[in-house]
Amino acid sequence: MRKILEARSHVVSVFEGGKSRMQWVVERSAPDLMLVDGMCCDPHELEMVEQLTMRHPAIAVVLMCAMQTPEFLILAMRSGVREVLPSPPEPAALEAAVERIAIKMAGALAREPGQVVAFMPCKGGSGATFLATNIGHQLSMRRSVLLIDLNLQFGDALSYVSDLRPSSTVADVARDIGRLDASLLAASAVKVAPGFSILAAPDDLSRALEVKAEHIDTILQVAAAQYDFVLFDLGLRMDPLTIRVLDRADRIFPVLQPSLPHIRNVTRLMQVFKSLGYVAGKVELLVNRSANGTEIGLSDMRRSLGGATLVSVPDGGKDVDASINRGVPLADMSRSSPLCKQLAEISHSLSPRPKESAGFIGRIFRRA
Repeated sequence: MRKILEARSHVVSVFEGGKSRMQWVVERSAPDLMLVDGMCCDPHELEMVEQLTMRHPAIAVVLMCAMQTPEFLILAMRSGVREVLPSPPEPAALEAAVERIAIKMAGALAREPGQVVAFMPCKGGSGATFLATNIGHQLSMRRSVLLIDLNLQFGDALSYVSDLRPSSTVADVARDIGRLDASLLAASAVKVAPGFSILAAPDDLSRALEVKAEHIDTILQVAAAQYDFVLFDLGLRMDPLTIRVLDRADRIFPVLQPSLPHIRNVTRLMQVFKSLGYVAGKVELLVNRSANGTEIGLSDMRRSLGGATLVSVPDGGKDVDASINRGVPLADMSRSSPLCKQLAEISHSLSPRPKESAGFIGRIFRRA
């Protein structure tokens, strides 16, 4: 097998000593592909494989075993294995399997990872979910977007823009994390528009406990490889899951309203961000339902928050209520409203339109 693969210009290392050394091999060599020979239909051995693929989802694992039952193949795929081959494998089958995996890896590396954007309420009722879903919808008019509802206990982001029911949720994906790939992620999310999908929070509150911080790493890795933007609608809690998302986020949008309780909460939140080492440009405050003549103005808020970057979001009034109650994006109901225009501006700031080339060639290849 080594000669066959080296003939195709692959760099190969051979290790002996049993399947229990898989983790040691990964820590020592960090391979892109691991071929494991001598597997049997023992569920305990597949548990070792699953632990490996969960800790190192970027490593492709191929098993080789003399006997393959349908049950074993199903369990192997659920454990995160890419392929299962006979032992010993036919040279042509081995070459083809490695080539398929190499092509998939090359495709994943060639694509720029998607941007990660987190929306976080500073207080209950701040409007973070409305802004996250509707900015996501605006972004999806030009880019591919996945919104993940990580308000695990009371999340209802999907209902803001769709009346569809999810067949799978974040908890279901976490339960099958060992076999998560682009196809499973796409199938688990609800497609609410051509470029906009939402991975819903679980309906059962007890299922929220199944989602762990390490699951977020794997979900993000798969999602960022497939979507231009990965948006998170977070809850109020500052827990390990939330911090894991915030650490990975390119932009964080805390959402608040022009009131003293919101300002108190966001002041505490900004102190947490500072202690976590987040740079100033990573955090931008969205002041929702701002209006002229309110008792606390933007200038007052800037002074209270030490010059933090604030973006004013106007009150949408009855248009927002109608959008939420009908489960329809605001842009589909009231595109000309000041609120909808501001949401479009925010989405454009996240994904600026490319500058058009001058002249005839530029007009031909102008992007819509």
